Parts: sequence; C-alpha cells; structure tokens
Amino acid sequence: MFKEIIKWYEKLIVWRAKHIKLQHFVLLLSLVIGVMCAIAGCLLKESIHFLQHLVTNIVNKNSLNYGYLIFPSIGIIISSLFVRYIVRDDISHGVTRILYAISQRKSIIKLHNTWTSMVGSLFTIGLGGSVGAEAPIVLTGSAIGSNLGKFFRMDQKTLMLLVGCGASGAIAGIFKAPIAGFVFTLEVLMIDMTMTSIVPLLISSVTATAATYIFTGKAFMFEFVVRQSFAVDRIPHLILLGIVCGLVSLYFTRGMNFLETQFRRIKNPMYKWALGGTTLGLLIFVFPPLYGEGYITVNELLAGNAVSVFDNSPFRSLMGNEWVVIFYLTLIVLLKIVASTCTTSGGGVGGLFAPSLFVGCITGFVVAKLLIFCGLSMPVSNFALAGMTGVMSAVMHAPLMGIFLIAELTGGYDLLMTLMIVSVTAYVTIILFEPHSLYAMRLAAKGELITHHKDKAVLTLMKMENVLERDLQVVSPKMTLGDFVKVISKSKRNIFPVQDDKSGKLIGVVSLDEVRNIMFRPELYKRFTVKDLMTYPPAVLNNTMPMEKVMEIFEDTASWNLPVTDSEGRYVGFVSKSKIFNSYRHVLVHFSDE
Repeated sequence: MFKEIIKWYEKLIVWRAKHIKLQHFVLLLSLVIGVMCAIAGCLLKESIHFLQHLVTNIVNKNSLNYGYLIFPSIGIIISSLFVRYIVRDDISHGVTRILYAISQRKSIIKLHNTWTSMVGSLFTIGLGGSVGAEAPIVLTGSAIGSNLGKFFRMDQKTLMLLVGCGASGAIAGIFKAPIAGFVFTLEVLMIDMTMTSIVPLLISSVTATAATYIFTGKAFMFEFVVRQSFAVDRIPHLILLGIVCGLVSLYFTRGMNFLETQFRRIKNPMYKWALGGTTLGLLIFVFPPLYGEGYITVNELLAGNAVSVFDNSPFRSLMGNEWVVIFYLTLIVLLKIVASTCTTSGGGVGGLFAPSLFVGCITGFVVAKLLIFCGLSMPVSNFALAGMTGVMSAVMHAPLMGIFLIAELTGGYDLLMTLMIVSVTAYVTIILFEPHSLYAMRLAAKGELITHHKDKAVLTLMKMENVLERDLQVVSPKMTLGDFVKVISKSKRNIFPVQDDKSGKLIGVVSLDEVRNIMFRPELYKRFTVKDLMTYPPAVLNNTMPMEKVMEIFEDTASWNLPVTDSEGRYVGFVSKSKIFNSYRHVLVHFSDE
C-alpha cells in the first residue's frame, strides 16, 4: 500500500512538471493557501472566543471575577505542557521563527507548525493570556505554504514566496484586511518585491479575506464611526501623538526584550510557570482589561466609553473621576508588557499584534483626554484609532501595514491622512533608537536577518561552508625548508597554513612570496624551519561568522585570503575573496531572478 502511494506521488510530481508551468502552479497554490489560512484563522478565533466567553461571563460585570486569578495560570500550564511534552519544539515568537526560516533554513518550516501554535494559543489566550492570536496564525499560514511547497518539491526561492503567501493569507484572513496582509509580508517578512511575488501574495490575501467574509460575514473587526473628519489645524497634535506612540513603542520593545531576558535566566520550567502564571493572574484581577487580546476594551474606547474598563475591577467605585480613568489606563499601558511577557515566557503561546493594538488605542485615548484638559477640542475616538496605527507601525517597523490595517479593521478610510501622519511620525521616532523591530532585533544581532538591502540579503543567504576551501597543504612548524620545498612542488596553491602538531590549532601561515628568494638555495634547506618562515595572518575567521561580518574583515584587512578556525582555534580551511564574489554572483542571480 505504501509503495503504491509513493508511486502515485512520483507520478503526480512528474505530471505537474510536464503539464503545468511553475508560474501558473504557484498562482494555484497561493489560492489554496489563502483558503486554508482563512479556515485556520476562523477556527482559532471562534475557539478562543468560546473559551473567553466561559471565563468572563461566570460573574456579573459589577462584581470581582476571582476566576481571573486562576484561569490564566491554567492556560499557561496547559500550553506549556503541550509544548514541552507533545510538540517538543519552540513554537513561541511565530514571526521571529518565520524570519529565521527564511534567512537560515531555506524557508523550511516544520510540518507540526501547521497546527501546534493554534492549539497552544487556544488555551493560552482563551483562558486569559495577555497576548494575541495573530502571530500563531501567521506561523500556521507560513507553515502551510512551506509544507505545500515541499510536497511539490519547489526550489528555495519558490518556498520563500509560498511562506510569504501563507503569512499574507493569515493576516488578511484573521483581520479581514487584504492590503494589510500583502504589505505585512513585504515590510515585516521582507520578501523581495518583484512581479513574480506580487501577484501570488495578492491572491492569497484576497482569497483569505473573501473566504473569511463567507464564514463570518462582512462586519468590521472594530466598530468605529467617523464623527469628525481630518482637520489641518490638528496636524501638530497628530505629530505629538505620533511621537508619544513612538516612545511608547520604544518602551514596549525594550521592556519586553528586557523582561524576556530575565525570564530566560530561570532554568527551571516550574519556576517560570509559577512566576508567570501568578503574576499574570494578579495583574488581570486588578486590571481586567489585560485579560486576553483586549479587543473588547479597544471597541469600548473607540466608542468613547472609558467606564467599561472598570468592569470587574477592584477600583470600580472610582470610575467617575476623569483623572483616575487616565491614571488607570496609563498603568494598563505600562503593565501590558509585564502581562504579555509573563504569558509567553511563562510557557504560553501568543503574539504581539493584539498587545500593540491594545496599547496604541489606550495611548491615543489618553493623549486626547490630556489635550482636552488643556482646553483643546479633540476627537477622542479618532485619536484612539490613530494611536493603534502609531504603536503598531512603530513596534512592527511597518508604517504602511499600520496605516492599512487600522483603516481596514475599522472602515476608517476617511481618516487616512490622520493615520498616515501618526504612523510615519511614530515610525521615525522609534528608528532613531531601534533600527529593528522586536521580531527582528535578535536575528539582526546575530547577523541572521534577511533585509530589503539586496547586498546584505544575499550575504545573509550565503554560508561559510559553501565558500570554505580545504585544498591547501597543511604544514608542521618543525618541517625543514627542504621538506617544505617538496610540499610546494606538489601544491597548486601559494599559501600554506601552519598547524600545531599536538593541538591542531592554527599558529601561522607561510606565503610562497615570502620564501621565493631562498627556496632555490639548497645550502639553506636544513638551516630554516617552517616556524622561522611563518607569519601570523592579519585576521582569522571563525567558521560560525555571518558572511556580512566576514566581508567587513576582508575590507578592514585588505586581504584576499584568510584562514578559518573553529571555536577552539583549530584550523578548518581558507576563504578567498574571489570565491566569495563568485558565490555572491551566483546567489544574487538566483535571488533576483524574475
């Protein structure tokens, strides 16, 4: 039976190659990916909302919900056990994993990622985890694209495109935002924009959105009514809001990075569960808007209703004071990163889309209220909407995505100028301090991030093992000049690495140019040894160095050949600048091929 399946599979691959052009087949796959992403997104959202309904409606909104102390911890524990003992792989930070797969794993994403992040985020978010479902569904969509491509034996460049199609379809489907899904792939995943990539990405985005409309209706995700249109005299205030959003995003990015680093220092997973679950439960009990994705709070603030944030809160009796409301909301903004970090680092599964939208909405609301207290007339709902754009754009380093996502989520197209001003200002503000998004900063620090800069992108795709030369004759430091001349006569290279006889470590190199004037004088053959003739190279490369760093060292030393060692200093081989250039040209042609 199994052999028959293999034969059928091989025939299918051959038939596809003969009868369907690759370009047309990619378009067909992009459509299939869009439908599958829409189904996955709808299934996950409905399941999460079902669990959230059970938890949030067990008590009246005027009463304290003691379930908040327990259920978030239960969600984290279930998700953590699922990941630890069933998945046995890291499925957190979905977008970061996609970026890593694109730049370091030839766009290969494991098959289990098509469903495991959905299950993990279901229990995490459904029971109160303070994160969003968007990053898990993006990882799911990208995994669908990657594994469909692997099934049909697509090359690396096509796999990268199908991963992008999965991400576009996931964002477009879960948000009902086709333009945002398309732009997300270009801005955040940094897929190269060519004619061969634009059409499949658009097909996946539109297909996923249309399928979601069929499953859930055409209603916008957030209810928003434009009560006041864009006014030129508010531009200075919008710029101020953009700057505030940029600074809040900087706090969001650096704060989460710092807290995650502290959690990683805790090696015992039980301690992580206890600390993350307990802290999260207490925060949600005191500040109920921190529960789950926070989209209920976003809808209420967009409607100008701040009183609802006190539902189930111990501070409900203070909700009549405007300054208390502002202080309360400000605390929520500051503590959101703690709640989100406790969720993910404690063992839960989720992403940062929802937290950034949540924080942005509150930031815009608070800024508008403060301006009103200063005697200015500000449309609070418009500022809350623009705040979502500002923080999303800055945190993701994706200003276009921030603009179109919020416009599509709310139908607020009449406020595009408002959204654009805040988005660009927030983005410019954060890039003054952080050149990379929270998703990309760790990969960038390791030199593992593919970017829109084509030279750097090609260097990122190149690997040390592909340019390493091992055909050089290794010599001993004790070898006499006479014996060395015999080695020279048999070698096709003019550089000879000198390796310690005992440790195998590189201790120097001998260049043919250095011995040319004495190699034909037999009377010196026993007088000199290799140790007398060797020199130390201007630099030594490590076999784990990213290629961008390797090229920097070549430029700094003005060298054409440099030795490579492992982490223990043992000789591995040589790298020549000419070999790198040849490999670079090959990768560039493949990377840029239309």
